[in-house]
Formats: sequence, structure tokens, C-alpha cells
Amino acid sequence: MGRKMWLWLLFLMTITGLAGCGGKKQEKTPEEPQEGTYKIYYLNSSMTRLAPQEYETDTRDQEALVVELMDQFLNVPNDVDSQVALSDKVGYLGYRQEERVLFLYFDGGYGSKINMNATREILCRAALAKTMTQIDGIDYISIYVADQPLLDSYGNPVGVMTDSDFIEGISDINSYEKSQLRLFFADETGGRLVEESREVVHSINTSLERLIVEELIKGPGTQGHYPTLPGDTKLLNVSLNENICYINFDSTFLNNTLEVKEYIPIYSIVNSLSEISTVSKVQITVNGSQEVMFRDAISLNTQFERNLEIGEEQE
Repeated sequence: MGRKMWLWLLFLMTITGLAGCGGKKQEKTPEEPQEGTYKIYYLNSSMTRLAPQEYETDTRDQEALVVELMDQFLNVPNDVDSQVALSDKVGYLGYRQEERVLFLYFDGGYGSKINMNATREILCRAALAKTMTQIDGIDYISIYVADQPLLDSYGNPVGVMTDSDFIEGISDINSYEKSQLRLFFADETGGRLVEESREVVHSINTSLERLIVEELIKGPGTQGHYPTLPGDTKLLNVSLNENICYINFDSTFLNNTLEVKEYIPIYSIVNSLSEISTVSKVQITVNGSQEVMFRDAISLNTQFERNLEIGEEQE
């Protein structure tokens, strides 16, 4: 009797132990890929969003894995209804790795809008970043075109990218990207400009020029920095022609009662916009007119240029 009871208890303990092991296994994050399983990011058939496909491999060597995943990236399996993110008119030249950055090299076709429009190019960046940063030891990618760093549509280096640079939780992930802005706000005296770096996620349909002015209107995000434009300032239009950026405000622009010198709002805009390589001058208008005096002191009938020493000679 005692022996039967012992066997029964042993049976119960075994079943409980197995159930416990099963429970622990279920607690693991289901999205966490198993070793040797990767996602290769393609585009859907209409080339409007990313379409990841699982891929399994026994390869563990990092260099061999880079070559293998890139080969998968460039060739969609026959049974998958997707498109390669990179245009077939663009040549892949190779790669090199430096610390945790993977540098990917393409020929000059990558920079052609005929080969890849702006939307597809952003999708290609996202697909490359999300595919290659899955490899252990690679946290970032950097794209080179004809031996030169990839530039965005405003002539600024795109720089290194990681998978988190491309948003996933919104209705259209493929229409957004991150930009690093260099903005100029007022210091505590209201007589000088101070620099503030800001990373902004924005629609690829929003021009960088408009984005910069909108961020200036939002105000500074760093302690000790002060606004140069009131929060109710209305921006009507932004355009760029032959390196001149045209900014058109409504009359709220003239109602600037912030405690800053009269030149501070002007050069806050001008210096911030001049950080874009395609902008050399800025023309500010109010309701389309440049025949306006700002604070009865500065005529808007001029094209302003960058002045990084603003505040010194005016003292």
C-alpha cells in the first residue's frame, strides 16, 4: 500500500513538473525569433509597405550571414507574393563592417529618382535596416552611393540607421522617417541665439523647411532656452526655389511680444533653415507681402542670410 502511494505521488510530481515546464515555455515572448530564424523584409505587391517573410538558416558565422541575408533580400522566393525593396536598376556593390555598423555600398543608380521614388527609397532603407540589424553584432547600417554617404532629398547625410528609426505602430509605417534638426532659440537674456538639437519623426510628405519652422513655433525643449516665435503663429506656406526659402506667415507673426530682441525671431528662423544644405537665403513675408516692418525695426523686404554671431555685434 505504501509502495503504491509512493508511485502515485511520483506520477503526480512528474505530470506537475511537465506542466510547469510547458508553462514556462509559453511565457516566452512569441515574437522572439528562435536562433537561426530571421525576417527578410520585402515590399508588398503594390510596393506601399513592408512585407516581412521568415527565413531559416543554419549559418552562424557573421560574415557569411551578412552575405546570405543580403542575397535573400535581393531575391524574392518564387512562392512569395512580394517585391524586392531595392530596384533592379540599382547595383549592390558589397559591404564592410566597422565595429557595430554595417556599411552597404550601391552604385549611382540608387540616387536616381527614376529608379526609386522617394517613398520606395525610404522603404528600402527601412527594409535594409530591419533585415540586417537582426544579425548579432550589427546594430546599425549606413548606406553609401557611388562611394559617397547617402543624402536625403534636402542634401543632408542620412547617417547611420537602425530598425527603430522606422516607426511600426501607426497605420502607415512607410510614410514616416526621423530627422535630426539643429534649431536656434533665444537665451535667457533674449539677445542671443542658442543651438538645440532635436530628433523629429515626421511624414515624408512634409518638407524639412516646413518642419523646421513648425518646430520653432512649438518652442524649445531644453531648459535655459526660450521661445522666439509665439505658439499661435500661423505658417501659411513654405517653398524653396534656387536655394532661397520663402516663408509666408499670416499677421500673427507680427504680434510677437516675446521678451527678445527684434532680430532674434528673424535669425532664429534664418539660422535654423540655413542648416539645410539647399538653403542659402530666406525670404519672410506676411500674407504674401514683403513690404512689412517687423517690430517697426526690421524690414522684411530683403533676403536674410545665416548669421551665427547674432547677438554679439548688436550688444
